[in-house]
Amino acid sequence: MSEPTGAARRRGPFKVGDQVQLTDPKGRHYTFTLEEGKSFHTHKGAFPHDELIGAPEGSVVRTTGNVAYLALRPLLPDYVLSMPRGAAVVYPKDAGQVLAMADIFPGARVVEAGVGSGSLSTFLLRAIGDMGMLHSYERRADFADIARQNVERYFGEPHPAWTLTVGDLQDQLSDSDIDRVILDMLAPWECLEAVSKALVPGGILCSYVATTTQLARMVESIREHGTFNEPQAWETMVRNWHVEGLAVRPDHRMIGHTGFLLTARRLADGVEPPLRRRRPAKGAYGEDYTGPGSTSGRS
Repeated sequence: MSEPTGAARRRGPFKVGDQVQLTDPKGRHYTFTLEEGKSFHTHKGAFPHDELIGAPEGSVVRTTGNVAYLALRPLLPDYVLSMPRGAAVVYPKDAGQVLAMADIFPGARVVEAGVGSGSLSTFLLRAIGDMGMLHSYERRADFADIARQNVERYFGEPHPAWTLTVGDLQDQLSDSDIDRVILDMLAPWECLEAVSKALVPGGILCSYVATTTQLARMVESIREHGTFNEPQAWETMVRNWHVEGLAVRPDHRMIGHTGFLLTARRLADGVEPPLRRRRPAKGAYGEDYTGPGSTSGRS
């Protein structure tokens, strides 16, 4: 049985073509690709790539300036934060939430709209594996080219489960029996009709938006569409901690708001979503509002 795509690049001694992440004594990272006969140069000296080729991961190399660097393969979160960008990348903290809360599983059939630089595509492909399917849609051809290069650089080759289409999802989506749909775009509500037709009953729609106005409109659009259950929305924030002897405290910096995530599940055909039972806050809607959550006409 052959290994999954890209797995051979994640283990064993360093080989020509592998990406290496060096960590200096101050914790700074430097990433490069191993090539025979080349040298890595810093203001602290240099060392030849050949010194790492064939060496085990976790080795320490010293430059001509006698500075030690720890050599490891970059993790996927390291890779996506350092890869070339056309658009902003989906941060690892949000990508991890998408994989967990959208329940991305091996062999899943997934549609993605808004590829950007390929960060989330890479996470999704590694989760669904070679037997899954990821069909990504990107409106801009220049972004699609950058994303393709980044994904193929990570896996070392084109991924067999990936199809990348330049165009609008709502106009070109022809896939059916889709398990999951991930939308990372300015106006995801424009895709609801196409997404609803493509998703299997119980399938998950996951939307990533940047602002509260986008979030509010997407939630109301999902409720009005009538083919999904009540959507759930949240955001995540990551705060590292400094641990040095008795000095244990949170770092002064943190990864705060990057975007909102929203999930909803496709109902069976012909089923009406159950009415919301919680009463909206007083004044949240105008007196003439009769949409989801309205108490008009009810005692």
